[in-house]
Amino acid sequence: MNARDLVRSVKVVGTAQGLRSLRWAWRRRRSDATGLPRRGAELARVPGVVEGADPQPGGGVVRFARSSLRVRVAAGGAVFCGWDGAEPEPSYALDGACPEADERAQLEPDTDGGWRVVSERVTVAVSRMGTVEVRTPGGVVLRRDLPPRWWEPAEAVIDRGCEGRGAGVAGARWHQRSEVAADARFFGLGGRAGGPRLKDGSYRLWNTDPGGGFGPGDDPLYLTMPVQLVVADAGTHLVFHDNSWDGTVTLREGEEGAGSGHDRPGGVRMRMEGGPLRYWVFVGTPARVLHGWAALTGSPAVPPGWALGHHHARWGFGDANEVRRVVAGYRERNLPLSALHLDIDHLAGNRVFTVDAARFPDLPGLAAELRADGVRLVSIVDPAVKAEPGNAVYDSGAAAEGFVTDARGREVRGVTWVGESVFPDFTDPRVRKWWGGLYAERLEQGFSGVWHDRCEPVSFAAFGEPTLPRSARHALEGRGGDHREAHNVYGLAMARAGYEGLGELRPDERPFVFSRSGWAGLQRYGGSRSGDVATGWPGLRASLALVIGLGLSGVPYSGPDIGGFTGSPSPELYLRWFQLGAYLPLFRTHSAITAGRREPWEFGSGVLEHAAAALRERQRLLPYFMTLARLAERTGAPYVRPVWWRQPKDRSLRDCEDAFLLGDALLVAPVLEEGAVRRAVRLPRGRWYDTATGRAYEGPGQVVVDAPLSRIPVLARAGAVIPVASPDGGVELEVWPPCQGRKGGGSLAVDAGDGWDKAELVRFVSRLRGDGVRVEREGGVEAGYPVRVRGGS
Repeated sequence: MNARDLVRSVKVVGTAQGLRSLRWAWRRRRSDATGLPRRGAELARVPGVVEGADPQPGGGVVRFARSSLRVRVAAGGAVFCGWDGAEPEPSYALDGACPEADERAQLEPDTDGGWRVVSERVTVAVSRMGTVEVRTPGGVVLRRDLPPRWWEPAEAVIDRGCEGRGAGVAGARWHQRSEVAADARFFGLGGRAGGPRLKDGSYRLWNTDPGGGFGPGDDPLYLTMPVQLVVADAGTHLVFHDNSWDGTVTLREGEEGAGSGHDRPGGVRMRMEGGPLRYWVFVGTPARVLHGWAALTGSPAVPPGWALGHHHARWGFGDANEVRRVVAGYRERNLPLSALHLDIDHLAGNRVFTVDAARFPDLPGLAAELRADGVRLVSIVDPAVKAEPGNAVYDSGAAAEGFVTDARGREVRGVTWVGESVFPDFTDPRVRKWWGGLYAERLEQGFSGVWHDRCEPVSFAAFGEPTLPRSARHALEGRGGDHREAHNVYGLAMARAGYEGLGELRPDERPFVFSRSGWAGLQRYGGSRSGDVATGWPGLRASLALVIGLGLSGVPYSGPDIGGFTGSPSPELYLRWFQLGAYLPLFRTHSAITAGRREPWEFGSGVLEHAAAALRERQRLLPYFMTLARLAERTGAPYVRPVWWRQPKDRSLRDCEDAFLLGDALLVAPVLEEGAVRRAVRLPRGRWYDTATGRAYEGPGQVVVDAPLSRIPVLARAGAVIPVASPDGGVELEVWPPCQGRKGGGSLAVDAGDGWDKAELVRFVSRLRGDGVRVEREGGVEAGYPVRVRGGS
């Protein structure tokens, strides 16, 4: 028990829930002591010297004295490396079958006794001792993975003898060091509060509820992924270690000219507590890399159109009448509102798939009433089920043997808001099917979407980790295993259950699901809420870091709790958070039951006026947001992109963390510091127009722009064609003049409704013609939409 655990236990022991959590913490410790294999003497192992190689489609297997390495280049250029016989499948990350091999990739001898796989887009060189280099076609080394090291139980090594593969998925811890360019910068690893650029230090790969409001210094958080995006002058590459076990990534930026004029390369150290040593590498521009990642792990789900508007949530809506008052407050002030979210307090005793009939006597009627005003209801869904005979969800789950068990086959019973709780095993297809069917109750109550919370999963604990025992047993798609492997994919598998269940129950509508936790591939089933961020200026900055980092990890739809989950923001902080949220994919206010209100009118007339302007601008940009959602579906490109997205070789842009691109057209520079009414903005190359004043600025470089309380700086790229809502409810094209002799452009996703039809993407080109700006469809056809020119020429 560390100091933080001690403080936590002292705080909770005085309550009935606290006593339960204290007993649970001891039970979990005993369960792991008896249910996990004891770690005795271990022996270290390295691959040894190369002994030969066997060609296969897309590459081959390189054999070493004490291990083997499979190298396979896929048809799209993605590289798979698997040590010790590790195959690409089974995998929770992959969307369907493993991609086909590139038949043109060839395994051939390399210098100094090594081997290499040569393909059109990438070369993989394997040295005689097991170092793996990923090179561009021109021979530039992007990544050098040094020979890995395993630690295995001594008896396993003795039993196996000197030959054969390693201990496999469960038996061996492993460690791998890698080198990257001295100028490289690191991004990704899922949702990290200290990003988006990841500084020197260690980052844990274990989805964790931090137990209160978090800020930039807190790590890990709810949604971790072993996805590294590395950006350097020589090129961009993404590395995904397909391993869901607990681990740590330690990053060290390089230093150019270090020590006698030589560069010190950047370093990455991976330490995993088990599981396979297998990984994928994608090489190319940032756009190509994210496209390849989406092709491997699945296209991002497109939210229904209403989900791109403003959402209002709170833990603590007293009853149906308070919900009506809040919605009426938006309507009376002419403020757009798309959805209202109900937290656990609308449930009967906090039990999942129930309703407190005293406070919400006619929830379907309330939902229909709100929907007539254009407001949808969204329900929280926690995975924990009250372990109580007579509880319909518990009884049906127990009958189906659907809950996580211990090593002796007994239900694992943790502690949550409902008291003693059991947890569905979402790694079992039967359980996902059963759970997905339960969402029929939510639909009958009138909900249009769901928000998965506490799906790390969480069980209250007075000390130690607030989750299930590591010895807890899971189906893992029939393979069997324990919580060490299942923990990080628990939220992902729950999202799949909800998404597929809603899709079957309401087949004509795209489901709306977003989750606090997940893993690689979460984008297939929806997006993410970035968790209980602390109220304060550091929390505001962390909010932006999380959204950018998740987008670069493959989850393009996410957003923070505007105003912070905890506490009461000052009017200025609330307004700046609200203005930022208006340009993020998930635009949602939310707060804890003990926190201050989050309605815009609660902060005074000035804040209300400026928040209303931000809401109207979000409403105007909805066609652009839907276009970005459809582009993400096709290409994997996030809506919110770092400013270096199109110019990754610009080192000053790689270090910029306080601004972002919204698509290709807009550069958003939020105000992240108290009292600021002007701010510096780092511009990428090209001409940029201040959308408020029309003034043009030339990049690359830094400019200082006004940032009054009424707005945050937003700049439009010269030549951008942006689809926006017209005053009559249609769509018009807003165009910012291109530079003389150059052309610009943009796209529009033609509304295909909230079903499964693919949207038509119409592309436009803008040019200066004489004294005016002309916008046409690609191919010279008339635009077909009203055009409004903004800014100067």
